[in-house]
Amino acid sequence: MASAQTNGPITSRQPNESAGVQDWVSWFWDDFLPGWTLRARDPESIGFFDLLDEAGQPMQPARRTILAQARLLFTFSHLALMSDNPAYHRAARIARAAIPAFRKAPGLYRRAINASGEPTDDPVDDLAFSYDLSFVILGLSAWGRLTQDDNVTPELDACWSMVETVLTDPATGLMLEHDGIEDPASALSPNRAQNPHMHLYEAALQAFEMTGTPIWLERAARMRAKGLEYFLDSDSGTITEFIAPDLSVLPGCDGARREIGHQCEWAWLLFREVELGGDPSQREVAMRMLGFADRHGFSEGGFMHGAAFDAVSADVSWREDRFLLWPQTEAIKAYAVRATEGDNGEKAQALALLIFRRFFAGRAAFANQLDTKGRALWPDALSRLLYHLVLALTEGARAGLWRYPG
Repeated sequence: MASAQTNGPITSRQPNESAGVQDWVSWFWDDFLPGWTLRARDPESIGFFDLLDEAGQPMQPARRTILAQARLLFTFSHLALMSDNPAYHRAARIARAAIPAFRKAPGLYRRAINASGEPTDDPVDDLAFSYDLSFVILGLSAWGRLTQDDNVTPELDACWSMVETVLTDPATGLMLEHDGIEDPASALSPNRAQNPHMHLYEAALQAFEMTGTPIWLERAARMRAKGLEYFLDSDSGTITEFIAPDLSVLPGCDGARREIGHQCEWAWLLFREVELGGDPSQREVAMRMLGFADRHGFSEGGFMHGAAFDAVSADVSWREDRFLLWPQTEAIKAYAVRATEGDNGEKAQALALLIFRRFFAGRAAFANQLDTKGRALWPDALSRLLYHLVLALTEGARAGLWRYPG
C-alpha cells in the first residue's frame, strides 16, 4: 500500500448540495474510503492511525489502540467478504498483522501500545478491557471466514476463555471493566457498564454466523440475558448505561441517562439474534427499545432535524442537545431491519443523507460530534468509527435502501 498522504482533504471531490443519498453512498465507497485507507495507514509502523484531525492529518502517531485495529480488522474483512475487493483484503491484513503486538497473554490484549509495538509508559494502557476484547473476537471471526491460511479458532477460544474467567465477576456473572479490578463491588471500582455485554453479545453472534458453531449462539444468548437482567429498565423499556459497583442505581443524571444509539444498537442485535435462529421473544424487547427511541430520541426541527440525540433521561425530563456520529449509524441499522419487513425505508435514507451533509460535507474527513447548528464540538475523525459507518451502509444496502457497488 502506498505511503500516507500528508496534506489536503482525503478526497478533493464531494457530491454537490443537491446530491441524493445514492450519490453520497457511491462517493463513500469510490472516493472517501480508498482515500482514508491511504491516509490512515502508517507505512513506517504497524496498523492504522487511531484518528485524523479536522485537517485530515494523522494524530497521536506514536500510539495505537487494540480497539481501533480490531474494529478495522472487522470492517475490512466484512467488506472483503461482501465484495472480494483485493484492496479490502490488503487493508484487513494490515490490521490483522497489528493484533499480536497487543497480546499480553493468550486471548488477552492490552489497551494500547506505541508505534513500535511496545507497551507505553501508561499503566492503564497495559490493562485488558472487556469492551476491547469483544472487538478482537468480532474482527477475528470475520477474518477467519475470509482467510483460509490463518486458523483463528484457537485464538477465538482463548479469548472466550478470558471472558469467562479473568473478565467475569464470579459473584454476579457481569463483565468486569478490565483485568485490573480486584474487588468489583468496592466503591473504588468502576461502575458496571452495559456496553461490554452488548458488544460481546454482538461478537458471539458474529462468531456463530462466521463459523456455524452452535456454542457461539449459546454464548450470545447467555451474554444477552446477563446484560438485560441487570441493565434493562423494564418500566421504560430502555437500556441503563451504568449501575454502581454494588449494583444499585446511580443517583441523578448518571442513573437516568439513556443513549439513543444504544437503544437502536441493542434492538438491531436482538433482531439479528432472531434472524440467526435465536430466541424469537427478543423481538418484542427490541420493539420496546425502538419505541422509546422513536418517541423521544430524535430532533424534530432545526438544522439537525431527524438526527439522534446523544442521550435523554429515562423520564424524558431532559436531553443532551448534541449529536455524535455513531448513534446516527445505529439508527440506520435499526431502520434497515424494519425496511426489510415492509417499512418504506425513508427514515434510514433521510438519516444517511443527514450524516453525509452534516458530518462529511465541506470537511477534510468527517466530524465526530456536532451541536444543534451543525458546528463541530469534536472535529476529529476517529478510525474506529468506520466500523459504525460501514455496517450502517452495508445494512442499508442489504435492505435495498441504496446500492452497494461490490
